Amino acid sequence: MVERLITELVIANRILAREDVVDAYGHVSVRHPENPGRFLLSHSLAPAFVQRSDILEFDLEGRPVGDDRRTPYLERFIHGAIYEARPDVVAVVHAHAEDTLAFGIAPARLRPVIHSGAFIGAEVPVWDIARKFGDKTNLLVTNVAQGRDLAKTLARNSVVLMRGHGFAAAATSLIDVVRMSIYLPRNARVQFRAMQLGRAKPLSKGEIRARTGGAGYKPNSPETQRAWRYWAERAGCAALLKELS
Repeated sequence: MVERLITELVIANRILAREDVVDAYGHVSVRHPENPGRFLLSHSLAPAFVQRSDILEFDLEGRPVGDDRRTPYLERFIHGAIYEARPDVVAVVHAHAEDTLAFGIAPARLRPVIHSGAFIGAEVPVWDIARKFGDKTNLLVTNVAQGRDLAKTLARNSVVLMRGHGFAAAATSLIDVVRMSIYLPRNARVQFRAMQLGRAKPLSKGEIRARTGGAGYKPNSPETQRAWRYWAERAGCAALLKELS
């Protein structure tokens, strides 16, 4: 179970890199399947290069488990704090996708405006680190207190924007958080273009429920697995997929 999940986490890293959600920076984690008080995350490495041997185990305060001394990501506290606050969350992504950044600093709020954007949820709150920690930080989440404050703003939502920084996304499966993170910047691009044409009308809560509650969008449905395989093949993970079959 753990080894399979580690392989899937490697695939998730490669997908997010191939789809330009992450570059040299950004990361994806998954909750440990046998110990909900821990999570799996690579050591500090560009996601495109992550392999199974790079995956480490952390507790919810971001401390590495064991004696591995490889440098961890500075912002691992984002992941631990969200897992701590949200027992329902199984996977977390933090990224700096450029198309989302404007919505973290402009008055306009990011809303789902396309059917595939429905997965981001009706509300996308914005977290400003300066509100609690002042304007002398480097905008990075580098300790437990900052992570917990971010998780508080995320609340029960699926995505939180980080002012001047990026976003964090949380979902109940690894596939779901990858899908959400891919379609979030696409939704942002469409919303921005719609705003240039006139007033952008977001999806209603009823439309969002209709688009996220269908059987075709369950993690193990044929439709969802088709997307996962497509992204994984594009990311050069055909061999890893074969190992999981």
